Amino acid sequence: MSALWIASVEVTDADAYGEYAKRATPAIAAHGGVFLARGGRMVVLEGKARPRNVVARFPSVEDAVACYNSPAYQEALSFAKGASIRDLYVVEEVD
Repeated sequence: MSALWIASVEVTDADAYGEYAKRATPAIAAHGGVFLARGGRMVVLEGKARPRNVVARFPSVEDAVACYNSPAYQEALSFAKGASIRDLYVVEEVD
């Protein structure tokens, strides 16, 4: 069953975060991830939200977790740490 990788982000260092995004893109694609939303327009209807939101679809929860734990993604992530405040989670889609 496919899964959604959902990140809610406040960028605090645009240059470093840009390097993260550049490096994360091929790492995500290598695990079957396809971006559905990437920092586009957003409307908050309830609660708090961060200004940048990213949604990617993976073939499965396991593929999304494998991507996160991969050396390529971890290298990319080193640029996001200290350059952003983020929440990241994976949610399995319904049939």
